[in-house]
Amino acid sequence: MDLHESPEDAAFRKEARAWLEANLSGDFAGARGLGRVGNEHQGRDIRLAWERRLGESGWTCVGWPQSAGGRGATMAQQVAWNEEYVRADAPARVGVMGEGLLGPTLIAHGTEAQKRRFLEPIRLGTELWCQGYSEPDAGSDLANVQTRAVLDGDEWVLTGQKVWTSYAQWADWCFVVARTDAEAPRHRGLSYLLVPMDQQGIEVRPIRQLTGTAEFNEVFFDGARTATDLVVGDVNDGWRVALATLAFERGVGLLGDIVHFRRQLDDMLATARDNGAAGDPRMRQRLAESWARLFVLRLNTLRSLTGVEGPAASPQASISKLFWATWHRDLGELAMDVTGAQAMLVGDGAEGAELSELERVFLFSRADTIYGGSNEIQRNIIGERVLGLPAEPKGAAR
Repeated sequence: MDLHESPEDAAFRKEARAWLEANLSGDFAGARGLGRVGNEHQGRDIRLAWERRLGESGWTCVGWPQSAGGRGATMAQQVAWNEEYVRADAPARVGVMGEGLLGPTLIAHGTEAQKRRFLEPIRLGTELWCQGYSEPDAGSDLANVQTRAVLDGDEWVLTGQKVWTSYAQWADWCFVVARTDAEAPRHRGLSYLLVPMDQQGIEVRPIRQLTGTAEFNEVFFDGARTATDLVVGDVNDGWRVALATLAFERGVGLLGDIVHFRRQLDDMLATARDNGAAGDPRMRQRLAESWARLFVLRLNTLRSLTGVEGPAASPQASISKLFWATWHRDLGELAMDVTGAQAMLVGDGAEGAELSELERVFLFSRADTIYGGSNEIQRNIIGERVLGLPAEPKGAAR
C-alpha cells in the first residue's frame, strides 16, 4: 500500500478542492455543513439544488466509467474527492443511493434500455433513489423478504412493507427486492425491481429517531405498480443482483466519513480542554486511544481498497463495517463522559434548546452497530468467510 499520491492524483485533488471552494459560495454559502449526522432533515431545497450543481459540473459519479457518463476516476482519485468534499464542509449528499448503489448495479447488470433511462438523471441529480431491502422480519436475514410482486398484464403489482428506508420521503424511485415466486426456495424466488415512488399504492411514514429527526422511513406497498421491463437481471434472480448492489458499498465514502469523524474527535478534545476533563489521566488515555484507533481505521480502509476497481469482497467490507461502527459508537460514549453532567441536558438546558453536536453524535451512533448489517452478522461473515470457522447453525432450509 503506497500512501503517496501520484502527480495525476495530486492534480485531481487540487482541482476538486478548488472547485468546491469556488462553488460553496454565493447561493450555496449557506449549504455548508447541512444534513450531517442527526440533522438529515436540514436544507432539503438547497441540497437538492446543490446536487444538480454537482451534476452539471461533472462532480457526481466520478468513479463511474466514462462510457456511463462518469469521470472514470481511479480509486485514489475517488478517495481524494470524498476527503476534499468533507474537508470543504459541503452538505451531505442526497443522491448517494442512486450514485453509489443503483448506478453501478445498472452498469454491471442492467439492460441497455435501463441504462439509457436511469443513469443520466442520476448523474445530473434530477432523480433520487431509495433502497427497498429491509423489512420488519428481514433485516440481516435479507432472504426472508416477504414483499410480493405479482404479474398483472405488462406490470408488476407490489404488496408488502419495507423499513429503515433512508430518504424515501425525497426519493423519486426505489430499487426493491421482492418475492416473485412464493414456491421457490428463499434465495431463488426474489427479483430486483425498479419502482416509481410517486403513485397511489405507496405510503411513506417517517420513523422518529433518538435525535428527534427522521432520516429513516417505513414504506408500504399496497397495489403499487411498475413495468415488467423494470426488472434488473432475470426474474427470480434478484438475490444475485441484490448482493452485487451491497458489494458496491466498498468503503470509498468511508474515507470522507473519517474526515468528519476527526472533526467530531477534535470537537471533543476542545471540550475536554475547556471543561478540565483533559486533566484526568484516564480521560487523556481514552482520548489518545480514540485518536490512534481512528488513524488505524483510515489505514485499514485504504488497505482494503488497494488494487480494487470493482466491488469489494464482502469479507473486507465486513471488517471495515465492524471496525468503524464500533469505533464511532465508542466515540459517542466518550463524548458523553467528556461532557460530564451537562450531557444530561438538551443543549444548554434552556427550554426549546437543540441537541449539541456531541449529543447528536452519541444518540445517532447507537445505531451504527445495527444498521447496514449488525456487528453480530459482520463477525459471522468474518469468522466463516475469512477465518474458515464452522458456519453458525441455521434453521431448516425451506
